[in-house]
Amino acid sequence: MRDDKATDENPKNFVQSVVKAFAVLKAFDARLPELTISEIAQRAQLDRGTSFRLVHTLCHLGYLAAVPRSRRYRMTLKCLELGYTPLARADLKMLARPLLQEVVPAIADAASLGMLDGPDVVYVERAQVELPRLNLDRRAGSRTGAYGAALGHALLACLPVARQREILEQSNRVRLSERTLVDLDAILARLAEVRARGYALSDGENAYGLRTVAAAITDTDGNPVAGVSLTIHAERDSMEAFAARAVPEVLRVAGELTRAITLSFNTLSIAR
Repeated sequence: MRDDKATDENPKNFVQSVVKAFAVLKAFDARLPELTISEIAQRAQLDRGTSFRLVHTLCHLGYLAAVPRSRRYRMTLKCLELGYTPLARADLKMLARPLLQEVVPAIADAASLGMLDGPDVVYVERAQVELPRLNLDRRAGSRTGAYGAALGHALLACLPVARQREILEQSNRVRLSERTLVDLDAILARLAEVRARGYALSDGENAYGLRTVAAAITDTDGNPVAGVSLTIHAERDSMEAFAARAVPEVLRVAGELTRAITLSFNTLSIAR
């Protein structure tokens, strides 16, 4: 069997000239949009001769340009073609799909992307293995009350308390298990905890036998756009062990999708 990780980590498989070229491009930022070759060399941690050759190669390819009447260089708009065009044309569902698939089944039995729709969470993308003995529908388009789901708590926690209360008051808050919170003040207290730590946990609160961690995907103003949840069947692991393994992963996935939104000129849409 091919060992992908060993292959990826083998230094013989790295093309150092490509690494150095991207180091040159990353030397530029919003504070320093124009740099001399010496400044590029210092920021990219390269010698001046290598920086000189890479800068002139990137100029020839159209990714850098000389600033007139100076010894400085700047990035060109062609750099946007390296990644922005495919990202801008993709919706959040498409961007999330491979990230959800990466964590199933190694980390979780199921991984979901969902968004708030009034008092509900609507699932818009899902990767999963078969969850045994559970009559539970979480396919794209299905919904559940945000008040009782980790994904709902992660999304609601990003909102002002007054808006949280308004949404929760619209909910038909029924017990989905003996652990479901239905009291309004108790849920608001839980949301404050979720907001403080940056992720939500559920141990059988939304459905018997399921353990879930969830985190929000936010826009540049911190408003919730969508959320990611990872779920296992309770027989697979304890809540503590699952959280230790899954929380860093759910934060990573949510963080990558948040960065995708931040880097996009236009907020990515969610295709239902």
